[in-house]
Amino acid sequence: MPELPEVEVVRRGVETWAAGRSVRRAEVHDPRSLRRHIEGPDHFVESLAGAQLGTPQRRGKFLWIPLNVVEAGGSDPGGSAPGVPAGAALLIHLGMSGQVLIEDSEAPRQKHLKITLSLSGAEPAQLRFVDQRIFGGMQISPLIPASHPSGTVPEAAAHIAPDPLEPAVTAETLFRALRRRRSGLKRALLDQQLLSGVGNIYADEALWLAGLHFARRTETITRAETARLLTAVREVMEAALAAGGTSFDALYVNVNGASGYFDRSLQCYGRQGQPCRRCADAGVETLIRRTPFMGRSSSWCPRCQPRPRQGRW
Repeated sequence: MPELPEVEVVRRGVETWAAGRSVRRAEVHDPRSLRRHIEGPDHFVESLAGAQLGTPQRRGKFLWIPLNVVEAGGSDPGGSAPGVPAGAALLIHLGMSGQVLIEDSEAPRQKHLKITLSLSGAEPAQLRFVDQRIFGGMQISPLIPASHPSGTVPEAAAHIAPDPLEPAVTAETLFRALRRRRSGLKRALLDQQLLSGVGNIYADEALWLAGLHFARRTETITRAETARLLTAVREVMEAALAAGGTSFDALYVNVNGASGYFDRSLQCYGRQGQPCRRCADAGVETLIRRTPFMGRSSSWCPRCQPRPRQGRW
């Protein structure tokens, strides 16, 4: 499933290729990708006609594009497109397999193409939403004031907590949230209402970098350990961004269809049975272990991340 770095890579691509362009026409090829847009496909299509795409924003795994309309003969975005409330956004969630691609209008249609936005201007002139497993989707949502760098978030995503790259997240706020949580540390990291954007891959990587076991009880965490963990989460996220995200198959691509290569830099996730590189640097051979966790798994080093004695995960 795409996590924060993968969604941020998509956001940057949409900003480069689509921001400031207007929607000439919206086409819904599969209404299942609009199940969260309760007004239905016709309203979605009518609402986007003539809307100008603003600078895309992101929180955690959610991506949204503010919608404006340019009056005829003018260049100042004002108001909203017909059917769109003032201050609305196109909210996009990639789910498990969603892709946002910027394509030429003559490019062959993808097998799992769900929604097409034809844009003003020169080629590439289409924003395409492709989703094989249909857990993601699009919807139009009003923007509401929030503690986000942009000052607003879509109402439909208001329940999502700030992500680790936002200024609102500090070691102290995270420490207090973790101490109130009373659960296993990785379970808390995966809670999008506590800290958004962290999924299974980057949780394992950050916990390895911070030297903390995934089952460590949050009520036992110290301020120093929390600061170390937040620094690790940010370092892992920034490194993944620099590499274009993590791609294990063709589902995880940027807007031009290119795969990221952070999977080549993974230190812990998916390396079960292989030597821990940090231990190897210290002259000790320790093999990465893999433990079932919440229907998935956790990868960890038994030397760098000693298992806690107390509590459940």
